[in-house]
Amino acid sequence: MVVNVAAFIASLDGAAPAPDLNAPLAGLWWAAKGDWDRAHKIVQDESSREAAWVHAYLHRVEGDLGNAGYWYRQAGQPTAKDSLEAEWQRIATALLETGRA
Repeated sequence: MVVNVAAFIASLDGAAPAPDLNAPLAGLWWAAKGDWDRAHKIVQDESSREAAWVHAYLHRVEGDLGNAGYWYRQAGQPTAKDSLEAEWQRIATALLETGRA
């Protein structure tokens, strides 16, 4: 199932993410709402590359660069080079374009 960008952004106005969001998108949803603990819990047990992208991003935002680096390597990326805002856009766009989001 493909979730389009507009539907994902619109869902940010709700009290909970859409029930059919995959774990990486649900993690981004909770991060956008400021619930970092919940975002971490959602992606920490996922083994997908996409979940590793989100997990790396969460650690980077929190300033935990050691753990961010670990998760970037798990995602197949050596390090982040974008600004945090650009990285958010890159990750969200990639997740929404996979066709698995």
